[in-house]
Amino acid sequence: GSSLPSFASVKIFRVFKMVTASIVSHGHGPMVPLLVEDLLACPEIIKIVVTQNSAETMELPLSDRVALRRNPRPKGYGANQNAAFATATTPFFCVLNPDMRLKGNPFSDLLAGFHEDRIAVLGPKILSPDGEEEDSARKFPTVGGLLAKLAGINDGTYPCSHGKAVFNPDWLAGMMLLVRSETFRSIGGFDEKFFLYYEDVDLCARLRMLGHEIRQERSVEAIHDARRQSRRNPRFTCWHLASMTRYLLKNYARNYSAHRASTTEQSRSKFGEGG
Repeated sequence: GSSLPSFASVKIFRVFKMVTASIVSHGHGPMVPLLVEDLLACPEIIKIVVTQNSAETMELPLSDRVALRRNPRPKGYGANQNAAFATATTPFFCVLNPDMRLKGNPFSDLLAGFHEDRIAVLGPKILSPDGEEEDSARKFPTVGGLLAKLAGINDGTYPCSHGKAVFNPDWLAGMMLLVRSETFRSIGGFDEKFFLYYEDVDLCARLRMLGHEIRQERSVEAIHDARRQSRRNPRFTCWHLASMTRYLLKNYARNYSAHRASTTEQSRSKFGEGG
């Protein structure tokens, strides 16, 4: 009778909603179990991959949905997330900073935002522990933009985003990103040449170049208890500067290649394919 299609559609929708979450810890031990507890309360999460990037003590909740990976030596952020993704079999993959906390279950509303095929990445509005909004939706960095930021003229954020239900920025910071697994796989995941920092900018830039959209679902909120290590530790400062330089050079080369291809195509169109 008519009950079979209804049952089948419900079953298909449940499969569609499956998410693998990935957390990489760099000595965040006490914070990670709290986030894992938050994730275990979300039925859409069927697997949580926790990667210990350095030796530390961590008491994770006992669950067959939690998988622990220990690195014999530290790896870069992108390499760790790609390794976690390699174990995922779900249609969606969520990367989270270890210092994140969820406000209820954000995944139902986030997944509903993938109703358009061109949307590749979705993220919530990010708040600090005291409720202030963080600048997680940003414009792509440029040399001019970074100089303006240093001069205090423009910080590269989108003040116009406030009050909007959904918002399509250039890129979303990687504190919490939900991505389509198929799309993430098709572009090779994160660029592992970024050891730390800017891999989220680069990911969004590559996706945008292929016509995908990055979206912030502002009705969904999550909390980021930030540890700004790059402002206190010289090693993190060096990584930050190295990644920023790499991104700017890579983006310049990417834009130059796109310009050359566009110019060549215009020339062929104007003068024909050959003599």
